[in-house]
Amino acid sequence: MKMWFPVSAAIALSASGPALAQSEPMPMVDPATAAMADRLTMEQQTALRCSALFAIVARQQANGNAEALAYPDVATRGREYMVRSMARLMDEEGLDRATVSRLLSAQAQALWDNGQALDEMVPPCLSLLEVSGL
Repeated sequence: MKMWFPVSAAIALSASGPALAQSEPMPMVDPATAAMADRLTMEQQTALRCSALFAIVARQQANGNAEALAYPDVATRGREYMVRSMARLMDEEGLDRATVSRLLSAQAQALWDNGQALDEMVPPCLSLLEVSGL
């Protein structure tokens, strides 16, 4: 079952980590978005991936999911980092909000579809959140 996550729920951080770099490529909703994703640096892709990951975790935490609640609360700090990292992505790549929204939604869907990888990706993203100082 496909489950789409709104960008307003997306929260995260940016940087890189081994588990993050090895994730499956994200499915795209249109060729223009796919082309944009291909142009992103590893750091930008990681910011996008962690943003989508934290959106999933935050939603599960809000819904009382026991596995998600085992992680630190990612809502406030992760949301602030997502805002900063997505603004940086928009500035660096000349993207508009609609394009960033499509990129985040596609990444969230890919992560949701490949749910077993979430547990491998949360620790590196949490580490990157700590390093961010937020």
